[in-house]
Amino acid sequence: MNRDEFLTLALQNPANAAIVAELHRLALPDAWLVSGCLVQTVWNVLSGRAVGHGIADYDAFYFDADTSWEAEDAVIRTLQERLGHLGAKVEIRNQARVHLWYPDKHGLPYPPLRDSREGIDRFLTQNTQIGVRRAGGGYEVYAPHGFDDVAGLIARPNPGPNFSAANYAAKAARWKALWPELTVIAADA
Repeated sequence: MNRDEFLTLALQNPANAAIVAELHRLALPDAWLVSGCLVQTVWNVLSGRAVGHGIADYDAFYFDADTSWEAEDAVIRTLQERLGHLGAKVEIRNQARVHLWYPDKHGLPYPPLRDSREGIDRFLTQNTQIGVRRAGGGYEVYAPHGFDDVAGLIARPNPGPNFSAANYAAKAARWKALWPELTVIAADA
């Protein structure tokens, strides 16, 4: 699978397409639709399921030097107002402030990020290390590991600095229940 094939499949989900368009309209700095909602849509298309099957939420990132909770909350509320009609749970987070709350929430260290791509790089699984955004008249796709695992319905751990084998196992089990044809690579492989 190449970039254009991935993008065509991922944007078959109207929620993905609407969120990417709204992020572009809002002109948030370094804003991306990321992770599972993209990959799981592709899995759904490839396996003949409804495009929204199994998607718990739609994650979006942006990177703003204003790391106050008030600024992030304003963005969260604006996006909820503009996308509430989708009936989808959209979660947007300022990647410039993740290091402020992540250690307390997850019990793992989280060094500050320099941009949203670094946030994508730290995802629990390599197959979900993907982001999409509007750029000019088209789209930009960030996928440091490519699309082979997505096309092959493979979940692969990302042994990065904040990796948790227990969190990976829980996520992989949830996915395997929803997509039985998924191949799960063990965390210690």
